[in-house]
Amino acid sequence: MENFNQIFTLLAEHEGIGLNTDILETGLINIVALVGILIYAGRDFLGSFLEQRKTSIVQGVQDAEGRLEEANRRLSEAQKQLSQAHIVISEIKNETIAAKKVLLESDAYEAKKDLSTRFNRALATFRSKERQIFLEVKQQIILLVLKRTVARAQQTFGSKERATTLINDTINKLEGDLL
Repeated sequence: MENFNQIFTLLAEHEGIGLNTDILETGLINIVALVGILIYAGRDFLGSFLEQRKTSIVQGVQDAEGRLEEANRRLSEAQKQLSQAHIVISEIKNETIAAKKVLLESDAYEAKKDLSTRFNRALATFRSKERQIFLEVKQQIILLVLKRTVARAQQTFGSKERATTLINDTINKLEGDLL
């Protein structure tokens, strides 16, 4: 900071900034001579250095291009594998859906078969009970008819022998129809 302040102090003492046109005082010839010597003497050194630098830059660019090509090739392979994986996943989903349908159809068939079997058993049981009830009702009706017939026969025919004979004859006539 102190040097900065000194620059402004010097500028204020010498009446500002100006252009020095004296070539010898400014050292312009010295600078041109130095640059010429550096170019003449350092041409081989700088040329070989710049050539090495150029070679390394070209090699680096070629390596980078090779890596880019390799990366692009790997990317395309990865994209192919991804598309193949998507295809495999969709095939697995389709197979899973098909398997679920088959299992559901199989379960539905088994349930229908089981229901049909149970319904047929229930229907057979119902028909058996119906026949049994029908036979019981038929027997009760026959018993009632026989009791009434016996009672009427006793009222109509006073003696038991004649009533018994008439009842037996009637039973024998109806026997084929009753059973």
